[in-house]
Amino acid sequence: MSHLDPDGSTPLLRDDASSDDSQDEDYRGRWRSIRVMYFTMFLSSVGFTIVITSLWPYLQKVDSSSDASFLGWMVAAYSLGQMVASPLFGLWSNHRPRREPLACSIFINLAANIYYAYAYLPKTNNKYHMLISRALVGFGAGNVAVVRSYVAGATSLEERTGAMANMSACQALGFIFGPALQACLSFIGENGVTVKFLDLQLNMYTTPALLAAVFGLINILLVLLVLKEHRVNEDGKHTRSINYTSEETVDIVDESVETIDQVAVVTSNVLFFIVMFIFAVFETIATPLSMDMFAWTRKEAVLYNGIIMVGIGFQSILVFILVKAAASRFGDRPVLLAGFGIVFCGFIILLPWGNHFPKIQWADLKNNSLVSQMSEGTLVGNGTVEPTGCPYEQTWCQTTPAIYLAQYISSDILIGVGYPACNVMSYTLYSKVLGPKPQGVYMGWLTASGSGARTLGPIFVSHVYTLLGPRWAFGLICGMVVLGVILLLSAYHRLIAFSVRHGRIVE
Repeated sequence: MSHLDPDGSTPLLRDDASSDDSQDEDYRGRWRSIRVMYFTMFLSSVGFTIVITSLWPYLQKVDSSSDASFLGWMVAAYSLGQMVASPLFGLWSNHRPRREPLACSIFINLAANIYYAYAYLPKTNNKYHMLISRALVGFGAGNVAVVRSYVAGATSLEERTGAMANMSACQALGFIFGPALQACLSFIGENGVTVKFLDLQLNMYTTPALLAAVFGLINILLVLLVLKEHRVNEDGKHTRSINYTSEETVDIVDESVETIDQVAVVTSNVLFFIVMFIFAVFETIATPLSMDMFAWTRKEAVLYNGIIMVGIGFQSILVFILVKAAASRFGDRPVLLAGFGIVFCGFIILLPWGNHFPKIQWADLKNNSLVSQMSEGTLVGNGTVEPTGCPYEQTWCQTTPAIYLAQYISSDILIGVGYPACNVMSYTLYSKVLGPKPQGVYMGWLTASGSGARTLGPIFVSHVYTLLGPRWAFGLICGMVVLGVILLLSAYHRLIAFSVRHGRIVE
């Protein structure tokens, strides 16, 4: 008969014998553990975003020798750390109870945030201490692979899409909550207060990291005290409780001769790379594009794009809810295909057209003065007004039409619909392709491919956009989306659940 998870959103098929107290307790315990995984995913996002808006001023404060290129490495360090750690934690989770890699990774994350808060303390090379701390925070975030593999193994096929959508919604909430917390803590100011016996400065830069460490402590306690090992088969029947017990061999003996479709695995990883690459490009280019096209000041660009990103975050949560209904009605693959189509439309809209050209930043050159910016953002030259518009060094500014504000907002809305649909469907399909096999290492590779995309995307777009302009940048992204659609269609018949492939159930 059909049973609903306590939040009323995720169905679970249970047999007639499942109505006794022990089965009910197994069911409740399983969903308590899944919700701990939701919370872990949420805190992983908070840990990344809670310091991201203050990263540049804190870097300048602790080490004045830092430049913008080093900031790029600071941002990439998180993704690189996560890319290295994901397969390792995934492998660990395949052979031991998942609370071990989870507790270890969260502790690394907690310690790294404390390290970040003390990065001002050393006498020299402070920027490298910040770099190492951010890499370690990313390394701790490699537990995302363990989280995804746990949820995939603890849900039936019918529950899987809903559970993955819930997890993505928690991730989106983290991306909203982190910057909001940072903004709330900015009232402390740059100087803040000093805790002398700890030799600790509590200010607007260190307090968010310390708060993230407190969240990490709460998360460790939940993992140790609440999380239990649960495993269900694709029909929702409980099969095992601990990864490494001897019963595991008995449970999966009939499945041991059934192989995973490796073509579908590779295809899913490539599709996930494309999805994450596209979003990394989108979030990286937003501020410089809006400053070039609309002549916004730095303050206006940060404010307006911040509002837009928060709006996209809330929109994404709504999309995750709708995705569950759409996938149950039409299937996972059609929703993924539709998501790619919407993203394609979003980037097509961004292609420049018409006879309206952007304002060029060369007013100060007419006065024979050199425009430059100090690390604090002050202007040397006329010294009174921040120059706005498209920099004259970008020669394409003089020949490429400006992008209209309506184009920009329409694109944001479309990408804000297409990306979350592609994101959740990518790893939902992936988990179904893997089926009952241990998924830790496989989820580690999926997370690593996403981290690689988030590392390469900003590098790609910063170079192509600066040298060639938005037509080339967005045109190449459109081409990448088309390649993704072609790859999806070519492997469409293979992106099916493990049990469907082996004929145990009919799709």
